[in-house]
Amino acid sequence: MANDSEITEEDLELDEYISSENQVLIKTHERINQELCGEVVKIEQGYVELRLTTTEEMIADDVGLIHGGFIFSAADYAAMLAVNERNVVLVASDCQFLSPVKFHDEVDFVARVRHKEGRKRNVHVKAFVLDIKVFEGEFKTVITEKHVLKLHLLEKEEMESGTPKES
Repeated sequence: MANDSEITEEDLELDEYISSENQVLIKTHERINQELCGEVVKIEQGYVELRLTTTEEMIADDVGLIHGGFIFSAADYAAMLAVNERNVVLVASDCQFLSPVKFHDEVDFVARVRHKEGRKRNVHVKAFVLDIKVFEGEFKTVITEKHVLKLHLLEKEEMESGTPKES
């Protein structure tokens, strides 16, 4: 019997979700914790706005500094949603943390697909607290045919057996 935290094959085959505002299907990262990664404010093809409300769990020190990993995570999530393909994965990023974020800040992210080449997408992400730019980054993504974890399992099986598996 599987425990409650295990992801089952049925979980991986969840139906696509719909944004009630714009009727855009969200095809990726449908199980993400939006309290930690940001909530979708607006989504269009190749574009997303996301808001991260900082919480006590994100605090890094006694002064109330928010750990940059949460800012990066929200930016990554925004990039994935801007691409909005079921099997999109991050392969590289070039990011700048421009200003600190503190407890109780609301961070607004804007992500826009800037370049498409085959299965590759480059997404530019900016983040603001009020009118102060706190983050900017370029995210390089790839859309895979199958889930990235399933691709890895296929490679491992092929190496162990010595023969390629049929798709």
